Amino acid sequence: MSVVSQVILQADNELRYPSSGELQSIQNFLQSGGQRMSIVETLTENEKKIVDRASKELWKKRPDFIAPGGNANGQRERALCLRDYGWYLRLITYGMLAGDKEPIESIGLIGAREMYNALGVPMPGMAEAMRCLKEASLSLLSAEEATEVAPYFDYLIQGMS
Repeated sequence: MSVVSQVILQADNELRYPSSGELQSIQNFLQSGGQRMSIVETLTENEKKIVDRASKELWKKRPDFIAPGGNANGQRERALCLRDYGWYLRLITYGMLAGDKEPIESIGLIGAREMYNALGVPMPGMAEAMRCLKEASLSLLSAEEATEVAPYFDYLIQGMS
């Protein structure tokens, strides 16, 4: 949920107007919109490059994942992993657009642990995959942009840990 939505809902629940502090948080949110949009555009336009870099780095760090008996052994399994990487990158962009981590939680993390456990996918491996996705993404951004988006990746990584 965006900062704007949060402020409105909280004020309405308390039957009051938004406070000056809440209005300031909305103003800050709106002022950072250009930077957030730039980050989202970079991640969106480079999804394939990011996913490719992240997966290559993960396979180098964890060759056991693609070895016989590994969770990503075989074309179908690898394709599913890459699909998931793209899906999680998209969740990061949702969080950036909203200026909030809630979309990552509600869309991506609730039930993810249970799903991956049911499929026999090791959660430490997913956390490592998300770290690789983070590094591949941050490498395409300015230092200021990377600082802005890193907490969203960290939230996702923590949720997978």
